[in-house]
Amino acid sequence: MYDILIGPMAWVSFGVLMMGLVIRILRYIRGLDWKLDRVAYTKNISFGVKGALRSVVLWLFPFGTRSWRDHPVFTVLVFLFHIGLLTVPVFLTAHNILLKEKWGFSLWTLSENAADGIVLLVITTGLLLVLRRVALPEVRKITDANDLTVMLLAITPFVTGYLAHHQASTYGFWLYAHIISGEILLMAIPFTKLSHFALFFMSRVQLGMDFGIKRGGMKGKGMAW
Repeated sequence: MYDILIGPMAWVSFGVLMMGLVIRILRYIRGLDWKLDRVAYTKNISFGVKGALRSVVLWLFPFGTRSWRDHPVFTVLVFLFHIGLLTVPVFLTAHNILLKEKWGFSLWTLSENAADGIVLLVITTGLLLVLRRVALPEVRKITDANDLTVMLLAITPFVTGYLAHHQASTYGFWLYAHIISGEILLMAIPFTKLSHFALFFMSRVQLGMDFGIKRGGMKGKGMAW
């Protein structure tokens, strides 16, 4: 079963992830209104590109935007959670051993203590973000079962991986649970709000170009918006 999970099923998981994201991106682009959304007019392209880059960069750094600064605790939780989500799967020693075996190369790896610390950080910040959704009325009323399911999908591979590493007597069970939950997570990304993994950049570029050309971006430059 192990060979199937890290072999054919892994390929299926990554295949669904990549194909699904490509389809979501293409559907996003096709869904834009030519008159209202696609504002990168040829003669004003430099303003659009500048606005797009500014939008993406500012949102990628904590407190880079007013929205981040207005909610400092939420901002810290979000960035810690996402940093952990990205760093552990890529730089975990066990994952890189598999990468070396399958592809002949590996990346820089985290120490065992650092990996454990980041995993616990992901679990803790994830639970705090769920608690925020439940505790704050303004967030609770826009939260549904899908939001909680997405968070559960994101956290489960970290919980099972941590238990697999530390529960020697039940290592096999938690290892299988970790691999399966990780592959479910990968396949769920294109079909859930986890797709913001890619669509974040699409929306920020769109809005950045919009504001870079219209809505004051070209104020005083002859644009009649």
